[in-house]
Amino acid sequence: MRNINVADDIVPIGHFRTHTSAMLEQLRATRRPIVLTQNGKPAAVVLTPEEFDALGDRALVREKVAAGQASAARDGAIPAAEVRRRVKAKLAAAAREG
Repeated sequence: MRNINVADDIVPIGHFRTHTSAMLEQLRATRRPIVLTQNGKPAAVVLTPEEFDALGDRALVREKVAAGQASAARDGAIPAAEVRRRVKAKLAAAAREG
């Protein structure tokens, strides 16, 4: 996600409402999120669908990494050589099936 340009990307919700088409064109062109304000305070963020999906993907990766760390802490770390052996075995099995 690109950094917000304070001068262009933080707008009152009323401005967004009356200039929605132009604001969405800006969103697609710049790929920067638009922060909508209400009564001078941040109220919502508008993202492209791709950025929204990427946020979910990043959250999933963080969740998987945290689960792996918890597993290693609970069950003890598996040596890298053993991990490589297991991955190679799974890839070989998948190749035989596919």
